[in-house]
Amino acid sequence: MDESARLMTVLRPVRAGNAFEETVERLLQAIKLGVVAPGDKLPPERELAVRLGISRVTLREAIRALQDAGYLDVRRGRYGGAFVTYTPPRPGSGDLRQVVAEMGTAELNDALTFRLAVECGAAQVLAGLELTGEQRDLLRRRLKDLNEAAPEDYRRLDTAFHLSIAELTGSPLLATACADARSRVSDLLNAIPMLQVNLDHAATQHQAIVTAILSGDQDAARRAVSEHLEGTAALLRAFLA
Repeated sequence: MDESARLMTVLRPVRAGNAFEETVERLLQAIKLGVVAPGDKLPPERELAVRLGISRVTLREAIRALQDAGYLDVRRGRYGGAFVTYTPPRPGSGDLRQVVAEMGTAELNDALTFRLAVECGAAQVLAGLELTGEQRDLLRRRLKDLNEAAPEDYRRLDTAFHLSIAELTGSPLLATACADARSRVSDLLNAIPMLQVNLDHAATQHQAIVTAILSGDQDAARRAVSEHLEGTAALLRAFLA
């Protein structure tokens, strides 16, 4: 499951009635989730238009809107394209409260519940499958990349780790649901200060998730993800207290 597969999960076809708005939403989701990393460029217009099921005119309008908003830098010429310029801001005092205020408490609780349901389900399903050696290696590699991540890359690689669990189930619907769930809380996660003690605790929990999945223990996989996500929710509440 490579980055191209993850792009297919996020950049799925849009509905004709709201083509421009949904195209902006899909592209912004790919950017904010780090599916296309800062400094990298989006796939070619022709490929994107086909993938999203829209005209190139609509695609160019959406790219222009994201360029005007500071998320993309469009360069012309042989080596041109739409390059991602967005990087998550470093957490600052009051950032988390501002994000929660914009979401509302009810929406926040709903987003956390949604994420808990789909990610626990994905881990449980994956643990029950007969994984190939390549799939096992990919999951281990995602964990290794996350454990070795520089601070500026941590959230992006954390997203890649979590989404890979759903992607490896082979269910596009489940992978899409997990991407949607992650995007709903991405601004919240980006606003949490990255303290080493919390990162160390998360690393232990991530290892428990991988161990349970690779051992085929569905109950343990579900419990490990639940413990990890409930810990994140508790951390959010602690910073908001």
